[in-house]
Amino acid sequence: MNYNNQIIIDIKRLLIIFEPYCAEKETLVWLQQAIDNKSKWIKAHNIFSQIREKLLKSEKFDNQRLISQYLFEEVCAKTLYNLSGQSAPFDLDSPYWILPNALRLANNLGLDQNVVLSCITY
Repeated sequence: MNYNNQIIIDIKRLLIIFEPYCAEKETLVWLQQAIDNKSKWIKAHNIFSQIREKLLKSEKFDNQRLISQYLFEEVCAKTLYNLSGQSAPFDLDSPYWILPNALRLANNLGLDQNVVLSCITY
């Protein structure tokens, strides 16, 4: 799932691209700080729960920018947790949702989707 550490590199690039455009940064910044520290990946399960709470609140207000941000953050947190090797992993397809959710977030932030695509290694 993390061939030559590439998924981590791609997530890191995306987090850096999005961070200046996101108004709510708490969990986004946590993900940025955790990405290079494997000992924090186990905590991504709890971070996912925090993100899910924020997502549910955002859905009540139909805030598409925050909804797309939290959907992106969720799959990043799930992926980090799964890479930690702990038991009870999230769905194994989590990394495959990073790109679609990143594209949705870029769209809601008014960013060119080519910026997102340039962060992904093929």
